[in-house]
Amino acid sequence: MAVTVSPESDVVASPVQRGLKEGFYAGAISLGLFVLFIGLKTGQNISNELVVTTRWGLLAVFVIVAAVGRFLTVGFIKPHLDKRKLAKAKTGVLEISEEKSFFHKHFLKIALVFLLCYPFLAMMIFGRQGSLKYVDNFGIQILIYVMLAWGLNIVVGLAGLLDLGYVAFYAVGAYSYALLSSQFGLSFWVLLPVAGILAGFWGIILGFPVLRLRGDYLAIVTLAFGEIIRLVLLNWTAVTKGTFGISGIAKASVFGIWSFDVGAPNNFAKVFGLSMSSAYYKIFLFYVILLLCMLTAYVTIKLRRMPIGRAWEALREDEIACRSLGIDTVITKLTAFATGAMFGGFAGSFFAARQGFVSPESFVFLESAVILAIVVLGGMGSLTGIAIAALVMVGGTELLREMEFLKHVFGPDFTPELYRMLLFGLAMVIVMLFKPRGFVGSREPTAFLRERKAVSGSFTKEGHG
Repeated sequence: MAVTVSPESDVVASPVQRGLKEGFYAGAISLGLFVLFIGLKTGQNISNELVVTTRWGLLAVFVIVAAVGRFLTVGFIKPHLDKRKLAKAKTGVLEISEEKSFFHKHFLKIALVFLLCYPFLAMMIFGRQGSLKYVDNFGIQILIYVMLAWGLNIVVGLAGLLDLGYVAFYAVGAYSYALLSSQFGLSFWVLLPVAGILAGFWGIILGFPVLRLRGDYLAIVTLAFGEIIRLVLLNWTAVTKGTFGISGIAKASVFGIWSFDVGAPNNFAKVFGLSMSSAYYKIFLFYVILLLCMLTAYVTIKLRRMPIGRAWEALREDEIACRSLGIDTVITKLTAFATGAMFGGFAGSFFAARQGFVSPESFVFLESAVILAIVVLGGMGSLTGIAIAALVMVGGTELLREMEFLKHVFGPDFTPELYRMLLFGLAMVIVMLFKPRGFVGSREPTAFLRERKAVSGSFTKEGHG
């Protein structure tokens, strides 16, 4: 006896139906997550009594955004992307095009020319004093994180060693410059390499205890190392002054020829007959950190092509196979930690000269997490991708300070910069969903036969594209 199956039993939910379902779930989850953080605001009155203020409108906006975003993603965006991928697979279209546009071929040159002209463009558009914010917050600040991320990329992206305490080397460089310049009066150009060497030395000290550790255990030890350095800076008050920090740190000079101190006879503005302004010092710092970033990129590229760079990549892919090839993994790990720490020390000494003040609050674990997130989001091992990630993440959070129009959407009590970490986390989730191998999902191998070819992210290890 034949059995017939009704077609209704095989009906699969359409993308729109799945989108509605998942959108509802996303809204319910976001309601549970945000009701205490956004829906309720605590304060105190003049009698020191707890006062709870409700912000149901702001909470509703966050819930609606989460629900609608999930609905659009599941119902329309993901099916569209899947169809495009399937169509390309059927037609045999390569994921990576062999023909590159003019912009793609000369992207790095164009970016470098733009960076060299950026301070002067900012002065032309916003004036001398008005350009301070854009040169400092959107120029120097982003480049500092680019340099830190490129330094961490040597440890995490090339050698595959998960380091959660990288901010410790940043702190060592900053405090080395602050203490040595204050006690001995040494110049920035003398202390810059000294700070890098000291940070590299601490990188070797960290490397020895973790030689046999991998994965989660390595991450825990490096996290502990970063916290130990911060607590030492916090409690060794006789040297570091604890929570009060070190202030009055000497400014950097133009190789000792021109100074940026107002009372100095060789003040830059006085020598060239210019009106006194702090914009000149910020522009000078911009070019210094740009030069340091270029040095970091140059050294990284050169090291990748050397035997030590190949050893790092072999260690990242498989440590057991690396040992079987006769590679000394002890030296390989120590050089990775020392080199990455050295660039962190350079960035730390520059940070101290820029701020003129350092304290332990500037070197908390959150800084390590942000730097690591930039490396992962950009694509581990990719210098261009990491720079783009730093621009998007750091520049995006700084841009929130300028978005006063958001108060018209979320209410007059809304402070955009207070939610920058929330949006930072949201951006990381979105990027990891759509670009799991980072912004740059392909890479070119350092070793190749006759012709260099890009490798698609589909054929590379997850997270290392």
